[in-house]
Amino acid sequence: MCTNQHDIAYEDLNPTILFFWKGRRIKPERCHCHDHVEMGYILSGSCKFRIDEKIYTVSAGDLLVFNPRVMHEGIVTDPENPSVEFFVAFTNVTFCGAEANHFPLPDPDVPIIHTETSLRQQLNKLSYSMISENESSLPGKYYMQKAYLIQFLLTLLRAQQKAKEEPADKVNGCVFESPGRAYVIDQIVDYFNDHYNEKISLDQISKNMYLSPFYISKIFKEETGETPINYLIKIRLEKARDLLDTDRGLNIREVATQVGYEDVYHFSKLFKKYYGVSPMNYKKQRAE
Repeated sequence: MCTNQHDIAYEDLNPTILFFWKGRRIKPERCHCHDHVEMGYILSGSCKFRIDEKIYTVSAGDLLVFNPRVMHEGIVTDPENPSVEFFVAFTNVTFCGAEANHFPLPDPDVPIIHTETSLRQQLNKLSYSMISENESSLPGKYYMQKAYLIQFLLTLLRAQQKAKEEPADKVNGCVFESPGRAYVIDQIVDYFNDHYNEKISLDQISKNMYLSPFYISKIFKEETGETPINYLIKIRLEKARDLLDTDRGLNIREVATQVGYEDVYHFSKLFKKYYGVSPMNYKKQRAE
């Protein structure tokens, strides 16, 4: 029985992480299953998965949940434009009302959760935080990964609970748009994702939204844990890393320009601070 303290899991939520993986689906895989929970989040693009003999098309923002004994395989649909996916596997969890090492789904027969703007942005942020920690060499990275994973799981469960409480005619997947400050944050994040390669200033955003820069900075930090500028920097650096991974013909200056930096030295300094390696050395490592 779950208590007020343990309202999500029967015991303390303390998952054991088995592995992380981020990559592009360019090779087929054999159909398989696990004895643990595996979640796959589509960061960009689209692809297909065969899950228990059914084929599903998934795209950016979709979450796949493979509970134990669920047969699944990823299907390559477009090798020239592969989907970018993030997977995390974990065990040692028992959620209220679910079997041990099973994540409760809104519909037990559908292993896919479709997300909309607000939830998608939260999952994107947490996914990239886990990816960044996984690639870092900082002390305590396993515990940071676990903390981000717990946030990821709780965010999903809260979205499901919110969906249950919404009137049926407002349901669209399991996510709903929030008014007020949440709407402001969504608009800013959408703008960052669409215009990260352009010059962006907080003053410009505040004028467009008829809000003060101070207010925008305050609510953005409270909602996301990041300042608007730091959030934009992370988006740009993730895009830069993707370019270095996919287009070996680009030089560092070209990469910097494509993600919104005119000063290649400043770009390189930020990249090294964020990933622990300069973009030039990162490019060399990928070429080896």
